Amino acid sequence: MSSNPVAETVASLMPRAKAELTELVAFRSVADFAQFPKSESEAAARWISEALTAEGFVDVALLDTPDGTQSVYGYLPGPEGAKTVLLYAHYDVQPPLDEAGWTTPPFELTERGGRWYGRGSADCKGGFIMHLLALRALKANGGVPVNVKMIVEGSEEQGTGGLERYAEQHPELLAADTIVIGDAGNFRAGLPTVTTILRGMTLVRVQIDTLEGNLHSGQFGGAAPDALAALIRVLDSLRAADGSTTVDGLDSSATWDGLEYTEEQFRSDARVLDGVELTGGGAVADRLWARPAVSVLGIDCPPVVGATPSVQSTARALISLRVPPGVDAAEATKLLQAHIEAHTPWGARVSTEHIGQGQPFRADPTSPAYRAMADAMAAAYPGETMQYAGQGGSIPLCNTLAGLYPRAEILLIGLSEPEAQIHAVNESVSPEELERLSVAEALFLRNYAG
Repeated sequence: MSSNPVAETVASLMPRAKAELTELVAFRSVADFAQFPKSESEAAARWISEALTAEGFVDVALLDTPDGTQSVYGYLPGPEGAKTVLLYAHYDVQPPLDEAGWTTPPFELTERGGRWYGRGSADCKGGFIMHLLALRALKANGGVPVNVKMIVEGSEEQGTGGLERYAEQHPELLAADTIVIGDAGNFRAGLPTVTTILRGMTLVRVQIDTLEGNLHSGQFGGAAPDALAALIRVLDSLRAADGSTTVDGLDSSATWDGLEYTEEQFRSDARVLDGVELTGGGAVADRLWARPAVSVLGIDCPPVVGATPSVQSTARALISLRVPPGVDAAEATKLLQAHIEAHTPWGARVSTEHIGQGQPFRADPTSPAYRAMADAMAAAYPGETMQYAGQGGSIPLCNTLAGLYPRAEILLIGLSEPEAQIHAVNESVSPEELERLSVAEALFLRNYAG
């Protein structure tokens, strides 16, 4: 990194950043209180509120949101008449999945091979630390030239919409000229990237019932309608032979005109096994960022171990449908539910339950804030030009903020580059990415202030 005072300050703060991220990762702050104690999330929220207070933020508050979780808010006043920038991150994390699959404990930040491993290290506790580093670097080099609002969400991963509903009820709270969402990531480590589109998402639970109770498969199998077999046929109907998503009435032909994503790079990033084909048709970027994609997240059925020779009377599944910009998530939900009902075989009884949804998002990369970020990224990543990419994931709050503050510019950056393996076992963050993006954010705030 080329020498400049902001970069030098961030570099000097990295040991402190690692120590703080270690403390923050240690909280088992999964916002599913059937699996993890609510006290863990509350403790993480208190830690963040204390960190904001220590940095000079005022009006620091734990916001009790309608979904039963807490978001943390703080305000750092800048010079009189300055612009206002909202910085976003979230402290809730995905469950660790199979803890035995982690090389090191998921809630203990561990350095290995030049990366820091731990659940939430990149997604998105590291994003909060990135914001702190940027502000500290500015304080040490002339001060923060904008008003800063910080919001750190407590239930983003669950998609329960607590902060969205709270923001709608208190529309003045998060108003800003520009919003920096620290929950995305570079296209690859070392390539500065802003995310300009997010796919939306809808979740639907489906249940199929065929019998009053399970039956002996030897006595009744062959004529008795098997609910699990019916469910399998329904799920299979959601994909074409090549794996493309095929929900009746939902367009799957759109294309992406931004950054190219080669199949070779995707296979490496996704760790696809040798000989296994990718699903779908068209360019990889089309499939990831411009088209809908269905995933079966879970199935309720007997496990193999302990299974009995029975015809199943009932079966359930949880289905996720990602929808690209230009598709209304509510309409996509209706199409998905209609498809499931239409493709349920044998007159089986089927019911669908809509669990939650988030609308897709598209940013305006021609705005002044994007130009300010491009200059900042170029300085933080010498020799590189800022790229525009999509992201297949969803951040429902983006659309809520865009609706509440239509004049605000929204930028998405963050630490979740492919090697981070967010949501999987052995999630990690690159300290080099944390350092460079903190520098970029600090320089952006200075550039944007004018």
